[in-house]
Amino acid sequence: MLKRKIINLSVSDVRFPTSLEQHGSDAMHPDPDYSVAYAVIETQGGLKGYGLTFTLGKGTEIVVCAVKALSAFVIGKHLEDIVDDFRGFYRLLTSDGQMRWIGPEKGVIQLATAAVLNAVWDLWARAEGKPLWKLLVDMDPEKLISCIEFRYITDALTEKEALDILLRAQDGKRKREEQMLQEGYPAYTTSCAWIGYSDEQLKELCMKALNDGWTRFKVKVGADLQDDIRRCSLIRKMIGPDNVLMIDANQRWDVAEAIEWVSRLAEFKPLWIEEPTSPDDILGHAAIAKALAPLGIGVATGEQCHNRVMFKQLLQASALQFVQIDSCRLGSVNENLSVLLLAHKFGVPVCPHAGGVGLCELVQHLILFDYISVSGSLENRLVLSTCRLKEGQVFRRLSS
Repeated sequence: MLKRKIINLSVSDVRFPTSLEQHGSDAMHPDPDYSVAYAVIETQGGLKGYGLTFTLGKGTEIVVCAVKALSAFVIGKHLEDIVDDFRGFYRLLTSDGQMRWIGPEKGVIQLATAAVLNAVWDLWARAEGKPLWKLLVDMDPEKLISCIEFRYITDALTEKEALDILLRAQDGKRKREEQMLQEGYPAYTTSCAWIGYSDEQLKELCMKALNDGWTRFKVKVGADLQDDIRRCSLIRKMIGPDNVLMIDANQRWDVAEAIEWVSRLAEFKPLWIEEPTSPDDILGHAAIAKALAPLGIGVATGEQCHNRVMFKQLLQASALQFVQIDSCRLGSVNENLSVLLLAHKFGVPVCPHAGGVGLCELVQHLILFDYISVSGSLENRLVLSTCRLKEGQVFRRLSS
């Protein structure tokens, strides 16, 4: 099934007018139109692989151009050859002597790389007749390690250390897999508390979420302190003291401002503050994390961390208490695997970013792999989801 030649890679610019009703709105992105650059890889014989990268509307056409530029490295390749040296193929896409100049491994070219590689992984999973999470869980640990690019992170995680993590997790793996199929993964919702929603909308959607079984809620903050106090108070009163509340500023504040602002919201007992400052400011995140630790508030970030090196440094600096991988911001599955292993070595739980077009569907495969084959733990671990729940857990058919 893997002896298939890739004969075409097409890409589409797909946009949804979510800004019309302020769905997805936050302190830095008040009018997003949720969109994707949607890639389709076609092989001889008709098998196709589908991948995407998430955007907010304007600029999607630039990502589409970048995907088209990368297609020259894909068309004509055989799937078998790619997966036999997946690390080499990843390096081909990310380290071309000319193309890497517009990165490297960041920005538009990295988003495009994610779309292409997501399609390749989907093609591989379809060729094997498995969903992606199952492909990863069943993969021989040494084979899986061979898919990961370790360049620039071996000072924090060596290949041997990564392999040892996977080998240690073999014990109990099948039991955890069955648990996920039966019970699902702990989930939270943001859908009731976008920053552009009125208090009436917030109350209505929060009540509906409670009735649907949600017990973990995230609130967008950062535009106006008094508004944030009012909205967080409203949500906390509705969900009660025992349910979980998180807050997300989407990179709105300077470092000192973040510490002061979140301190004012501490009375509402948030589990974390997400993206409190510039996603590139590793030492700023470390300062915020240190200042908020006595308040029992962690720092979560990662949705705009563009590569494994940034996550390495965030972990080395103790700058975050929750790792938020993104299935399209990093270099697809390959790079997300390295971050999952880094997070495990540093003892920091992974709570992926999702919520955009296709992100919840993509990231569930990664977080299932993390629990089954890497961490073996659900402590302080959540996934953002828009699917239905069963007793507060992600519950969908994972066999398709």
